[in-house]
Amino acid sequence: MHPNPVFRNSDAEPALEFAKSRGFGTLIINDNNGPLAAHIPFILSKDGSQVLFHLVRSNPIARKGDEAQALVSVTGPDGYISPDCYDVDQQVPTWNYIAVHLRGTLEILPPEALELHLRSLSNHFEQQLLPKPVWLLDKVSKENINKMQRMIIPATLHITDIDSTWKLAQNKPDAVRFAAADKLENSPIESGQPALAQFMRDAKKGN
Repeated sequence: MHPNPVFRNSDAEPALEFAKSRGFGTLIINDNNGPLAAHIPFILSKDGSQVLFHLVRSNPIARKGDEAQALVSVTGPDGYISPDCYDVDQQVPTWNYIAVHLRGTLEILPPEALELHLRSLSNHFEQQLLPKPVWLLDKVSKENINKMQRMIIPATLHITDIDSTWKLAQNKPDAVRFAAADKLENSPIESGQPALAQFMRDAKKGN
């Protein structure tokens, strides 16, 4: 996480809301031969205390991860900020971004928890596609569901620590930050620039 406190937020709620809205992150644990990583869609439990996800059964984390200490890194829109974006002199290039780190203990869940997890996961994202009719797991035959479920396992991260960086030019005057956001919105370097520009406009000092 960025060491400058201007870009940090000790409030867990916005970090959890951001992670919930993204629903995708990188799960990382340490192994004897070095770090292991898996890229996971996930949902948060209603109380925000757990990250609920699944892994392919052959994933090394699935075989070694039970009770391991782990990190889920959730990142959002990011972008290169040219010094010319600020419309003031004596600036240097930088990169603005949002990142949330959720740390905790992994638990591999029993197989009977898998179907409810898959229903909850698909429903969470299907609700964001309304008014499209919601896709249901029942549209897949029981035989095919059983085949799929034999290849994956449900898991959860019990969150013990939440940390986040919101590097959105909060160290600049509002007019300077807004000027950079306006230019960023039309940047040809595509990494979610319009969304990042809006986050910059909404940022407050010390956020």
